[in-house]
Amino acid sequence: MLDLLLSVVCSSLIFVIFKLFATYKVETLFAIIINYVTACSVGLILFGQSIPLTTLPEKSWFFPAIALGMLFIIVFNLMAKTSQDLGVSVASVATKMSLAIPVLFGVWLYNETLSVLKIAGIILALLAVYYASVKPGSNFRSKGLLLPALVFLGSGIIDICIKYIQDGLVTEAEFPIFSAAVFAAAAVTGLVFISATRAKRLFSFGQRNVLAGIILGVPNFFSIYFLLRALNTPALNSATVFTLNNVAIVMCTTLLGIALFKEHLSRTNWAGIGLAVVSILLVALF
Repeated sequence: MLDLLLSVVCSSLIFVIFKLFATYKVETLFAIIINYVTACSVGLILFGQSIPLTTLPEKSWFFPAIALGMLFIIVFNLMAKTSQDLGVSVASVATKMSLAIPVLFGVWLYNETLSVLKIAGIILALLAVYYASVKPGSNFRSKGLLLPALVFLGSGIIDICIKYIQDGLVTEAEFPIFSAAVFAAAAVTGLVFISATRAKRLFSFGQRNVLAGIILGVPNFFSIYFLLRALNTPALNSATVFTLNNVAIVMCTTLLGIALFKEHLSRTNWAGIGLAVVSILLVALF
């Protein structure tokens, strides 16, 4: 449970940092690339062993890690754009409602069994995510639907890939180096994109963007690292992990929005938080 809690804390910080990007006029794409370089470096340091680069392609998880890294930077940019254009709460609900995708995947592929109470908890979690996050007049329900929809789909696919790779391709000892490979692939993808679209600015990242990327990179790495460890816990199936992780992140980001950005909570939002507490109890205890 500690690994799951730490993953929630780190993931919640990511949404807050994204919100601050707009406040401090950080260029999102540049900062995200530095973030992935930072996250890769943290993984290599945590792994603590020398590993010849030529042997990495021999790992069963290497090419899936490359594909996952490319998907990461696409979804991360979509998350940042959603946070800045539509608000932290909309980005949070779009990302975390995607818990339905890996939960269904776990039941279908791994034959995970869900009790009636746990199914009720998952349904309440989906309702909690929506009601705790949506704001009166939110663009989430109107013309701003495309961005959240893409974030929802991309986040769900990422969760499925993480579970699949964790379950059969990577050992716990390799979690740091696997995570580093994912983040390295994301960074390279970002650099290739910049070189193709902004060649003149390829090496003009700016101190503000570099600092913002470093600040983002540390919690970003540990959000994935601790999620992998939580999924590796025998007592918890993936449905439990993804449900608890996602609904707890929504609770945290909602409360942080109040404390840091003076976001207003309606009665509907508070009802969503109440549903979140109930859903966590149902999923965790049953």
